[in-house]
Amino acid sequence: MAAWIELLPLMLLLSSLIPGVLIFALREDQVRLRVGLNIGAVLLKLLLVAVMLYGVSAGYAYRFTLSFLPEGDLVLQADALSLQFITLSSVLWLATTFYAIGYLEDSPLRSRFFGYFSLCVCATVGIALAGNLVTFLLFYEMLTLATFPLVVHRGTPEALAAGRLYLAYTLAGGALVLVGVALLHAQGDSATDFTPGGYLAADADNSATLVCAFALLLVGLGVKAAIVPLHGWLPRAMVAPAPVSALLHAVAVVKAGAFGIIRVVYDVFGTELVEELQLHIPLLALATTTILYGSIKALQQSELKKRLAYSTVSQVSYILLGVALLGPIAAVGALAHLVHQGLMKVTLFYCAGNLAETLGIHSIRDLDGVGRRMPLTMIAFSIAALGMIGVPPVAGFISKWYLGLGALEVGAGWVLLVLVLSGLLNAAYFLPLLYRAWFRRAPSSWPEERPLGNGRPGWGETHWMLLAPTVFTACLALLAGLFAGASFSPLSWAQLIVNREFGL
Repeated sequence: MAAWIELLPLMLLLSSLIPGVLIFALREDQVRLRVGLNIGAVLLKLLLVAVMLYGVSAGYAYRFTLSFLPEGDLVLQADALSLQFITLSSVLWLATTFYAIGYLEDSPLRSRFFGYFSLCVCATVGIALAGNLVTFLLFYEMLTLATFPLVVHRGTPEALAAGRLYLAYTLAGGALVLVGVALLHAQGDSATDFTPGGYLAADADNSATLVCAFALLLVGLGVKAAIVPLHGWLPRAMVAPAPVSALLHAVAVVKAGAFGIIRVVYDVFGTELVEELQLHIPLLALATTTILYGSIKALQQSELKKRLAYSTVSQVSYILLGVALLGPIAAVGALAHLVHQGLMKVTLFYCAGNLAETLGIHSIRDLDGVGRRMPLTMIAFSIAALGMIGVPPVAGFISKWYLGLGALEVGAGWVLLVLVLSGLLNAAYFLPLLYRAWFRRAPSSWPEERPLGNGRPGWGETHWMLLAPTVFTACLALLAGLFAGASFSPLSWAQLIVNREFGL
């Protein structure tokens, strides 16, 4: 029984890897089998996650080790931090799978799409489960290769150009991570597994090497986290289908970069060493710059998905801001925002996909009156947008509240000004969208019911498989704020992580 339990991390990984490989072999007309593999895999993953959440909350550690390199085993371990990321990815995989099935119905190359989609989730789970930097690097590069075919899925010249740019950025970032990992391993530390409080120790002889390694890891991981000025690939990747955009922004690529930085700060270097070497200062500067720059660029966009893309650039750096403050309260806000931002952002991209597929809306100027034509979609959009601004009781308010308290805890009161200014900028680029949707007159050319973009008939305001995931994730974003104090909330789990990371 004990041996079976130790295999749970591997089973969690294989629950998306094996279905992904099988889906590649399916013909396009084997719709039911493909859907069955997708849904069955995600339900199995959710079951495994539930079992492991219970175990980790009770203090049990799940660990699987495989000999991989002479001085670096392949280690999969499920701790509180990894399970937070895995739970988010599993829940959003379920929602996005339903959404993608409806979105891509009757489209070509669905087996290829869902195959790479499953491999992308597998790589994301591998990043979360990685117990050391070698394992992390392996899955980090796998994620790049699995997401590239999704970015270029449509095969248009614009999509191919965006894919080449994406590869150039992410492969270069991966190379920097590789060099950084090699530098740390060259230090010859006997223990290299991720450890709460970090496993590195500084002395006069290796401090310069540690600073160099941290810089390489920060820049390399910052590419996927879309830190300015390494963010250029993200807005261009918006040519991908809406389910891919949702995956890139809410859970897979940008969160992988942010999660990697969290691991490096907390479990490789440790907050004490980071503070001793003053490594948090450049991270704090980059996070602050990215928050404000992303918001300003979002305000300048006239296309809906590009506005949401620059919003992601800004919002993900709230996580890095909380980590860079090095205090436990700010860390709670950062880790809670890892989940909260995912729920809100995936909702916004679902809504953008619904508008594009149902009414052909891509530009912000075409949103006039759409709230009366597609009320459920725009209610979901409004909830997520208000959460991004920081309006209570949506989840985004909770994150920003804890970030503000955390800044005061460590004596960084100036961060409150950054939070207020970014909140005003968020309002400036989201509220005009809500005003157009709810208070402007709808075009007289809209019929009572229009078909979806590929000619399929709508159901109510749009196809039910597009609408149901949208409403579901919007409700989760609202409930995460309303019940933030509950023992099962993302905030409570973030507090559990911080208690263990900081030894509280």
